[in-house]
Amino acid sequence: MTAYAIGQLRNVDLNQGILDYLHGIDATLKPYDGRFIIHGGRKEQLEGVSRDDLIVIAFPTIEAARLWYSSPAYQALIPLRQQGSEGEVFLMDGVDDQHRATDILEPQQG
Repeated sequence: MTAYAIGQLRNVDLNQGILDYLHGIDATLKPYDGRFIIHGGRKEQLEGVSRDDLIVIAFPTIEAARLWYSSPAYQALIPLRQQGSEGEVFLMDGVDDQHRATDILEPQQG
């Protein structure tokens, strides 16, 4: 099942660290079949206030996402990102095409 690496970044400064990070991240995604779904961009704010930039990267499985994040190639880039931004990064499982909102009310198997 598709899984996602999600970053909520704020106070982004396009300094040399961020630029080097941007030039390096694509190569780290390829071995794990990762691809950008959302990478910042214009938001149409409908409710509340969000000043964060949202980044969503899709992977074929949660294990692929974990392997990407823990890979030496990506770990080397993290300090570069942190030189020019603050925020949170986390992994999440996606849902299948049959998912309905009430499915979260059912006991989880596993």
